[in-house]
Amino acid sequence: MSTSTSGSGPTGTPGTTPNHLKPGDEAMAGTPGTGEDLCPDCSGKGKKADGAECPTCEGTGRITQGIGGG
Repeated sequence: MSTSTSGSGPTGTPGTTPNHLKPGDEAMAGTPGTGEDLCPDCSGKGKKADGAECPTCEGTGRITQGIGGG
């Protein structure tokens, strides 16, 4: 008997790092020259005004964006 723990990580939980790009991300988390920021569409709440999950950050309230020039 084996259990698989692979697959998508938790979403909707600030501080977690999903292993894919969300629509609002400019790069994968941990990419040099990037940082975590509040989602501009939901102001970091993870939900839109109507209570639905924010599609930009997939409910995490956070996006990854470029912080450096180059």
